[in-house]
Amino acid sequence: MRAAQTIKSHFTTIAPHLIVSDYGTDARQMNTTILGDAMPTPLLIAPMAFMAMAHSDGELAVARSAAKRGIRMVVSTMGNYTLEDVAAASDTPKWFQLYVYQNRDATSQIVASAEAAGYQALVLTVDTPLIGRREGDVRNRFHLPNGLVAKNLAKVQIEHIRPTHDGSGLAAYAAAQRYNLKWEDIEWLRSITKLPILLKGILRDDDGQRAVDHGAAGIIVSNHGGRQLDTAVASIDALPEVVEAVNGAVDVLVDGGIRRGTDILKALALGAKGVLLGRPLLWGLAVGGEAGVGQVLDLLLTEFDLAMALCGCNSVDEITPDLIFRR
Repeated sequence: MRAAQTIKSHFTTIAPHLIVSDYGTDARQMNTTILGDAMPTPLLIAPMAFMAMAHSDGELAVARSAAKRGIRMVVSTMGNYTLEDVAAASDTPKWFQLYVYQNRDATSQIVASAEAAGYQALVLTVDTPLIGRREGDVRNRFHLPNGLVAKNLAKVQIEHIRPTHDGSGLAAYAAAQRYNLKWEDIEWLRSITKLPILLKGILRDDDGQRAVDHGAAGIIVSNHGGRQLDTAVASIDALPEVVEAVNGAVDVLVDGGIRRGTDILKALALGAKGVLLGRPLLWGLAVGGEAGVGQVLDLLLTEFDLAMALCGCNSVDEITPDLIFRR
């Protein structure tokens, strides 16, 4: 695993508070507020494409498992089920992840569909004008297996992710369809929707400030799972400077490298309002479908509760920067 994919950076060590009688042994309170919405936990589900490759129930299984725990799911544009099907799979509110395509009408139609289906926010991925060189995809000439399509894109006739003679079919698709974003495109997107817009893929303090200046409602610090730019900074390392730059103007979340409950605690201690969980859920989905996803979520939340207890924190508000040991 590349270092960029993991939360293990120079922010690796926790310095717990002394556990004294002021801290009880009752269950910790994980509830928080993100974008003004009350949530039972700071854990959200990251947008991930093509979940039906892991299990036939795909996004539906993940949505149902998340709903049982009140966890917010960010649904990918590149899903194997339509955004309407995923919205109907559970009553728990959801966010929708979006790319801006060269075909602006197609983008507008997808946004309108997300609004109509009841999604509560848009998560605009801003770090993918092209697909990074994913060597496994190139070697395997990645494309969707027979019978699977990107159903949200099928509605706007830009769904074809075909095999290629050399290289990744997904990379070829992205090169043909994605639009090279400009900051003013954020304002265009705001003009066609009333939904709050979070920008996913910010790794610098100056870009964090620009996101605020252009009307972003939130920021997701993310290096796209370490799969875009090789040797890019780990999300957790970029987080503190982005938090400092926006200075509370918007909520900042972090995506990438969350593998244990202590990772959630570290991210919150460094200023994140929430974390997005990705790969481990696909592992659970592949092994056990909806139940497998639930086991992963329960494991992470149990570990987070224990980490809070061992750091003397009864609520997420008590998870403060002094818990991070700095050399």
